[in-house]
Amino acid sequence: MSATITRSAQDQAAVNEAATRLALYHFQRCPFCVRVRHQIERLDVPIELRDIQRDPDHRRDLIAGGGRGMVPCLRIAHEDGRIEWMYESADINRYLEQRFGG
Repeated sequence: MSATITRSAQDQAAVNEAATRLALYHFQRCPFCVRVRHQIERLDVPIELRDIQRDPDHRRDLIAGGGRGMVPCLRIAHEDGRIEWMYESADINRYLEQRFGG
C-alpha cells in the first residue's frame, strides 16, 4: 500500500469539503470494507462511516436508497442532486483514487 497522501492546507480543505458529499456503508469485519477504509485512510479523505451492524437505521437507509444491504457501499451525493450508490470495493477504491489521488 502506498504512503498517505500529503496536501497543502488549501487542497486538504477542498478534499474535506468534497468528502461531505460521501458516506461509506460498511461493517467492521468485512474484508472488502477493510480495503476501502485503508484507501480512505491512505488518501486522507474524511468520509463519514456508517456501520450497518451497529446502527439499524444505517442498514435501513442503505436498503431503501441503494436497494441492497450489501457492503461496502459508497453513497455519493452529486452536485446536481443525484444520489449514486456504488457497490464493489474495487470500484469504490478506483473512484476514490481518481477523485482524491492527485
